[in-house]
Amino acid sequence: MCGITGILGNGDSTVLGSMSNNLSHRGPDGFGSFESDLMVGSICLAQSRLAIVDVNGSKQPIESEHNCILVQNGEIYNFKNIRSEVENYPWKTSGDSETILALHRKYAYDNKRSYEIPIGKRMGSLLKTNNADKPGNKAEKHKHWVKKLDGVWGFALWDPQTRELILCRDTIGVKPLFRTLLPDGTLLFGSEIKSFYAHPDFQAKPDINALAVRLAFEYPLDYTTLFSNVTSVAQGTIETWSLDKEGKAVLTGITRYNQERISPEKDWNQNLDAEILLKSLYEGVESRLMSDVPVGVVLSGGLDSSLIASLSKQISDSKGLESPDVWTVAGDENNPDMQAAISVAEHYDLNHHKKIIDPEKFWHTLPNFIWSGEDLDISVLFWQPLFEEMSKKVKVGICGQGADELHAGYSRYKKLDSHAKLIDERLSDFGNFSIDKDFIGLGQPWINDNISAQNNFKGVNETLQFEIDRGQLSNFQLRLGDRHSMAFGVEARVPFLCREHRTLSHKIPIGWKISDTDEKLALRCAANLTDLPKHIVKRPKMPAGTATTPNIMNNLLSELTPHAQDWSEDYGKLSPMLKKQPDMGIGMRIFHAMHLTDNQNGVRKGSVMDLIYDVSDWNSL
Repeated sequence: MCGITGILGNGDSTVLGSMSNNLSHRGPDGFGSFESDLMVGSICLAQSRLAIVDVNGSKQPIESEHNCILVQNGEIYNFKNIRSEVENYPWKTSGDSETILALHRKYAYDNKRSYEIPIGKRMGSLLKTNNADKPGNKAEKHKHWVKKLDGVWGFALWDPQTRELILCRDTIGVKPLFRTLLPDGTLLFGSEIKSFYAHPDFQAKPDINALAVRLAFEYPLDYTTLFSNVTSVAQGTIETWSLDKEGKAVLTGITRYNQERISPEKDWNQNLDAEILLKSLYEGVESRLMSDVPVGVVLSGGLDSSLIASLSKQISDSKGLESPDVWTVAGDENNPDMQAAISVAEHYDLNHHKKIIDPEKFWHTLPNFIWSGEDLDISVLFWQPLFEEMSKKVKVGICGQGADELHAGYSRYKKLDSHAKLIDERLSDFGNFSIDKDFIGLGQPWINDNISAQNNFKGVNETLQFEIDRGQLSNFQLRLGDRHSMAFGVEARVPFLCREHRTLSHKIPIGWKISDTDEKLALRCAANLTDLPKHIVKRPKMPAGTATTPNIMNNLLSELTPHAQDWSEDYGKLSPMLKKQPDMGIGMRIFHAMHLTDNQNGVRKGSVMDLIYDVSDWNSL
C-alpha cells in the first residue's frame, strides 16, 4: 500500500520528488523513484511506501529481469498462488507486488517486440490513436494476465522495449488512480490529485459540470473529478500509453477487463444460500487479514462492521492467532453506535479502543478533512479521528464498506421515486446541462450524457447497477475509506467487495435485499448463522456521520450555515443548488480554500474561518 505518481513526457526529477512528497502521508515508510530519458521525452515513476507485506523487501519501483519497471498501490491477495503458477521466475522479493511483473513477463512479453511511434489525435481529455478504443487495441493483450490478479490496486508498469506505459485499476475501484494531460502533452498520473499540484504547469481549476452532478447526486459521476481536465482511470480498466515523435503522451489502447453485472436469480434459499453467502464473506475476511504488520477492525456498531469483527475473531481463533483489536469513535459515550459496538466487543472479548471526539478538534479538522478527501463532504468527519486513533497501533484497518451497495442497505431504495425526483430538481436548479460529446466514452470523463435520475432509477436493481457503475461506490464510499485512512498511513480493506461475495450478492433476488420495512434481508440471514447478538443482527441501518456525531454536526451546521448562504452567491450557476444544501455550501467553500487557492506548496494552514475568507477569485478559475 502506498502512493504512486509519475510523468510521461517532459519529466523532471525535482518535480517528481515534489509530486511524490505530496503523497508522503500514504507511504511514510520509504521513497523510491525511477527516471529514464528516451530519444524524445522521458518516463518518471515514484512511490511513497507503506510497508505491510515483505516489510524489509519489496521496495519500489521494482525492476524485473525483463527490464520492466513497476509502481503499485494496493495488495494482491492471491500472490502466493501466482508465485506458484509462474515457474522459474527469478524472484527478487517475497511480496505481492512483484507478481504483477511476473505475470506480465509470462503472458505479455516477447523479445521480438519493437517500438512503434504512435500518431495521436486530440479527443476530449486525451491524445489518442484512432484505434485506441477499438477491438484489437494494444491494451487488450493484457486482459488475460490482469484477470489473474485478485486484490485491489492502482499500478503503473513501464516496458522500455516497447516504450509502453500500462495504467491499471482494480476491478471495483477500491484503489484510486488519476491522470491529467498538460498543455505540452505531458501525462501526469498519481494516487491522489494533490500530487499534480507540485507540477508548475498544472493548474487546479473547477469542473462546473462535475460539481453540479456532485451536488445533485451527492457523489461524482463516472470518471469525472471536481477538477477540470483531471480524469480517474476507470475501475476494471487497462490503459496503454506511449510517446509520439514530439514526446507527447498518446493513449494507444484502453479496455475493460471486468464489469459488474447485477443479475438476480428467481429464488434464494435462506437455509442453503445464506450459508454460502456467509462462507464467501468469511473467505474475504480471511484473505484481508494477510499482513506482516498489525491489523485492526473498524467497529461502528452496525451490522456490517459487527459481522466483520465476528468473522475476524472466528478466523483468528481457528488459526490460534490473537484476535484483531477493534476501534470505535463517537460524539459521546451514550451514542447508540458506541453502545452497540461495546456490546459486540464485550460479546467476543475483543480489545476495544474507544474514542470520544473532541468537538473543538472536530471543528479544526475540517480543512484537513477536505484536503485529504479532495471532495465536498463534511458529514462524515468522524473518519479521520477514527483512523488517526488506529494509526497509533496498526497499519491495516478492515472495514464494512460496500455492504450497503451490494445488499441495498440505504433507506433511499425504499422511496426511489421521490429520491430520483429530488436529484432531477437539483439538476434543474443548475439550469442547462450539456456534456461535450468528445468527453464521452472509453478513457473520457463521462460514460454517457443520460444523467437523469428518473431515467436511471426505475427500480432497485437498476439503481444498484447505476450506482456501482457510475460513482456511489467507487467515487464516494471507497474514496472516503481510501483517502481518510491513508491520510494517517493506514490501509483500509473491504472484505465485502471480495470477488466471490460480490458475485453471490449480484444474484440475490431484490425481495431478499430490501422490503418496505427492512433492508439487507439475505445478509441478515447469513449473520444469523453466526453467534452475533440478535439485537445487532436486527439493528437497522443508521446514517453515517449524523448518527455517529449528531450533536457536533448539528452545532457545526448551525454555526456555519448562515455564512454558507452568503458564500453561495459567489458560485454562479451552482449558487441555487448550494443555497438548498447548506452542508455542501460549507464543503464547497472549504474545498475552494484548500484546493483552488494557492495550493502548489501543499496543504494550507490556518483556522477554518481565516481559510474560508481567504480564497481566490472564483471567476478567475
